[in-house]
Amino acid sequence: MRCLFLMNIYNDHMKEKVAIFWLRRDLRWEDNVGLYHALQSDYPVIPLFIFDQNILDHLPKNDARVSFIFEELQKMRSFVQDKFGSSIATYHGYPEDVFKQLTADFSIAEVHTNRDYEPYAKERDSKIEAFLAENGIEFHTYKDQVFFEPNDVQKKDGGMYLVYTPYMKQWKKNFENEKIKIYPSEDYLDKLYQHSRLPNLSLADMGFVESTIKVPNYQIDKSFIEDYEETRNLPYIEGTSRLSPHLRFGTVGYRKILKKAIEASNEVFWNELIWREFYKAILYHYPETQSRSFKAKYDRIEWRNKEDEFECWKNGQTGYPIVDAGMRQLNETGWMHNRVRMIVGSFLCKHLLIDWRWGEAYFAEKLLDYEMSSNIGGWQWVAGSGVDAAPYFRVFNPYSQTDKFDKNKKYIQKWVPELGTSNYPEAMVEHKMARQRCLDTYKSALNN
Repeated sequence: MRCLFLMNIYNDHMKEKVAIFWLRRDLRWEDNVGLYHALQSDYPVIPLFIFDQNILDHLPKNDARVSFIFEELQKMRSFVQDKFGSSIATYHGYPEDVFKQLTADFSIAEVHTNRDYEPYAKERDSKIEAFLAENGIEFHTYKDQVFFEPNDVQKKDGGMYLVYTPYMKQWKKNFENEKIKIYPSEDYLDKLYQHSRLPNLSLADMGFVESTIKVPNYQIDKSFIEDYEETRNLPYIEGTSRLSPHLRFGTVGYRKILKKAIEASNEVFWNELIWREFYKAILYHYPETQSRSFKAKYDRIEWRNKEDEFECWKNGQTGYPIVDAGMRQLNETGWMHNRVRMIVGSFLCKHLLIDWRWGEAYFAEKLLDYEMSSNIGGWQWVAGSGVDAAPYFRVFNPYSQTDKFDKNKKYIQKWVPELGTSNYPEAMVEHKMARQRCLDTYKSALNN
């Protein structure tokens, strides 16, 4: 696990106390809350990133997200090397082992990081905090990736909102008394640890190779936000921001995006950001929903779970053009239009009666913007089993969805060029029959 570097590089620094800033979902130098506070400490700050084996060991070796993280870290490293003679320490291993190594190599006074709310992250941070406390090291965490934390928006009786609309209204009511504060961490980078030869890994060191799939740039200018309501549901145009992977990994600051949304006075775009916080709060308070239905009775559904049908769905060979277009877009680019995500999700759960957890796991493997809370929330929504979910009897009709959102089949033609030829498969299931089978199966499970 330990990176190979000459220990005598550090001999002159071993007695100097340092602070650590632990990068995770915040891969940027500017407006970074935890970094800002670390740089206000009395110690030079070592930026740290851990390629966590608990996560990476389950990923394909050409995972595009690993490549993206690596590339962003190299950009950040180059910037502070050129400007300040500083660097970023990168390790590949289990976080507890890495911190044991760090405490052996450096005299650490404090560790700063931005909070993460997912179940694994909470468990990981609890263990690291306990280890640091045993060694007399302070552990400071900060709010950075959300505006309101999971306990900040609650009902009058103190309970968590389980329906989005009242949550959204309370979120906005709370926001009336708040200001968007910017933390100019980029103005204090001269306080970084002055050493350009901190441990630096390559993808090969971790057993990974560069992915051919790249994360696209995001668009967030005022005119785009103003037109968002008219364009966001049309998969054949660039009507979505492509912000999601950048928010996921923090290459753009959340407060910056929220501020732009409010300045543009677009409620729809603003509401999408609030959905993100709603799902984070749900997963935080109900971590069991990562593997169980929020509505427990939905776990009584007798899924068909046919492996061959699942493979057809994954590969975009269902014979339903809008479904196949979405899955092919996902497989080739690591992204899928949000409207199409709902269509392919509904098709898997309700036309094929395949467990939503199968679809969630596949999206987790493929999506550049995979966010556990939003992904689980979305999949339980289409399955009918989650909070504020679509009713079980709502079964998306892929044909009418196509007529409504891709009438001229521009999106379909891009991803399913063989449509209309003998090379395109017939529909694997008839819509009317599948819908009735779904209703019968759900009724049988939910009425018992």
